[in-house]
Amino acid sequence: MLFAILCNDKPGHLQLRLDTRPAHLDYLNNLGERLKFAGPFLDADGKPNGSLLVIEADHLDAAKGIAAKDPYSLAGLFETVDIRPWNWAINNPANS
Repeated sequence: MLFAILCNDKPGHLQLRLDTRPAHLDYLNNLGERLKFAGPFLDADGKPNGSLLVIEADHLDAAKGIAAKDPYSLAGLFETVDIRPWNWAINNPANS
């Protein structure tokens, strides 16, 4: 099952994001095929202020565990994290 993880950064925490980014990218790369895609949300100035990840997990608790171990989460970057089941209906490469 796919899960969308939508994260909003705490205001004024851009430097924490930048400092933690290498560990965050290493973590995501180590997820392998469980990570379908990921990237930052951008503010009006084009600076990152949140994250969107789509992962594959067996159930919601497993998705929550993956999100909780993200270095951004461990560093306290996020103001909110919403994890929702998601159906990749359009342009899903698995359906090609």
